[in-house]
Amino acid sequence: MRLLKLRYKNLFLIGLTAVLLTTITSCGIYSFKDVSIDYTKIKTIKIGFFENKARYINPQLSPKLTDKIQQKIVGQTKLSRTNNDDANLQISGYISEYSVSTSAISAKEATGNRLTVGVHLVVKNTVDNKTDEYDISRNFDFSANLSLQQAETGIQDEMIRTLTDEIFNRIFSNW
Repeated sequence: MRLLKLRYKNLFLIGLTAVLLTTITSCGIYSFKDVSIDYTKIKTIKIGFFENKARYINPQLSPKLTDKIQQKIVGQTKLSRTNNDDANLQISGYISEYSVSTSAISAKEATGNRLTVGVHLVVKNTVDNKTDEYDISRNFDFSANLSLQQAETGIQDEMIRTLTDEIFNRIFSNW
């Protein structure tokens, strides 16, 4: 008897899950991987180049960040990329900060440094005639024994990935 109740309970949960998945996927709004896009309204996207306007310029950051954002949006949404000014979403921005500060001191000497990277993001929704602007800033710690150039080599992939994820989430997540 107990085994029979357990089977009915499992069948109920499976059925409920199937109904919920069918309901979610049958409407025009999808929100898997925390992405929330109304594909009935938003179909195209234009992604501008993220220029580096910080005081210190890492020449690799702008092109790599722009490329990674484009790859992530194309790979994780169904939006069509375009270069037209009538795109439903228009993404632009620039690197606004790239600075180093001391983050740890021991025996009156710096033992750790922190690279702070800031990005100003502009998201224009032409369908709803709405423009949002965001400032994103992330810190990346490294040993004070390393020069900035040495540290950049070691943390560049993490920096690009972290900033790309943050920008993507800011644009497409409703949280």
